[in-house]
Amino acid sequence: MSRRELIHSARRGRFRSGKPGCASRVRRSACVVGHHGGMAGVLLDLDGVVYVGDAAVPGAAEAITWLSREGVASLYVTNTTSRPRSAIVEQLTRMGIPASPSQILSPAVAAVAWLRHERIERPALFVPDATASEFAGLDQLPASAEEGAGAVVVGDLGPAWDFATLNRAFRLLMSDPEAPLIALGMTRYWRADDGFRLDVGGFVRALEYATGRTAVVLGKPDPAFYGTAVEALQLRPSQVVMVGDDIRTDVEGAQRAGLTGVLVRTGKFSPSDLTGDVSPDAVLDSIADLPQWWAER
Repeated sequence: MSRRELIHSARRGRFRSGKPGCASRVRRSACVVGHHGGMAGVLLDLDGVVYVGDAAVPGAAEAITWLSREGVASLYVTNTTSRPRSAIVEQLTRMGIPASPSQILSPAVAAVAWLRHERIERPALFVPDATASEFAGLDQLPASAEEGAGAVVVGDLGPAWDFATLNRAFRLLMSDPEAPLIALGMTRYWRADDGFRLDVGGFVRALEYATGRTAVVLGKPDPAFYGTAVEALQLRPSQVVMVGDDIRTDVEGAQRAGLTGVLVRTGKFSPSDLTGDVSPDAVLDSIADLPQWWAER
């Protein structure tokens, strides 16, 4: 899938309103800002925003239904690499939130498009087996090989990370100075049911430090990743709001790409997020408050 095909797929999958109109006060507010070049689209993080662990954030389904009903162009933008889009769709469906894989932009999808565009073969994948299914169309390097990788793709392996696994990624990179290190996002940590867990960012930084090279980031907070999402909505960055629970990856990343960054007090949110060097454009208690905030803009 090329970058153009990736954007086209996301455009087909984005949420749409069945009937345009401005019947209610909320609807009038949404229509006015859209028609005057204001906010017209929303990017939604998933884990920590729409759900936390296996539980939906209260009011999330209603807020997402509101976006669809009001004709607000929307797309899920996630750094989740621990499972494929099909598993995410199943989870959302169980929560009463209709979705399809094409409505989800993930680092794995972007990585496949990038590898094909660059004509790189034999990638070494450091992702869970389920997520490797997103790369099914590529000729993958065998899991036991320690040389010959066209690229080293690093995602969230979770508990499967150990010294031998990280060292294998290091050896593959050292065996070929031309093989790019591809990071499926740079999320530092996330909140699971049992507490905080390290994410892909820390392992990528370790490999960068050890090898002396810089990763190609295909996910948040890379501006190009946000650019792909904005293009899929057929809007300008200034018309798009990113809603997330990560002050760096979601809010700062979006702002650097020219979007409005909205922080929610769910997921990994910490009060210290509001005292650092990043200032969110808005702070909501949860995604449930998005419709009212949108209407009052």
